[in-house]
Amino acid sequence: MTTAYRFDNLWNLRAPRERVYAALADVEDYERWWPQIREVHRIDGDNSRVRIRSLLPYTLDLLLTRAVQDEARGILRVDIAGDLQGWSAWQLSAEGADTRARFSQEVRVTVPVLKRAPSAIRPLLRGNHAHMMRSGERGLRRYLD
Repeated sequence: MTTAYRFDNLWNLRAPRERVYAALADVEDYERWWPQIREVHRIDGDNSRVRIRSLLPYTLDLLLTRAVQDEARGILRVDIAGDLQGWSAWQLSAEGADTRARFSQEVRVTVPVLKRAPSAIRPLLRGNHAHMMRSGERGLRRYLD
C-alpha cells in the first residue's frame, strides 16, 4: 500500500478575498490562529520551518518553500520537504463579499514509524488531517472577525 495522500478541503469564509489571501500568505502568523501549527521559523524570504501536531502523538517537522504566490489569481502554493514530501496549495475565489478557499495537498509520508503499517495508519492520518483542517477553518474565521 502507498504512503501517498491527496487531501482537498473547501472553506467558505465571510471576508473579502484580499483579506483572506493576506492571512494565508503570512505563514509566520499561522500559529496565532491555527492551533495545530505549533512553531513557524522563517529561514529566508521563501523558506520556513514549521512544526505541526494534531491529534496523533507525533509532531511533523516540515520545510515549506514558496513555489507560487500570485495574488491576482488567488493562488498560494508551497513545496513541502521533511516528514512529508510534496506540495500544498490554496486557491481563493470571491463569492460576493465572501471568499471560497480551496486547499489541496499531495504528500508522501517519509517518517519510518508512520510508513510501517500504511493500511492500519491511513485512517488515523486522514482523521488527524480532517481534525486539523476543521480547527484551522474555525481559527481563521475568528482571526478574520
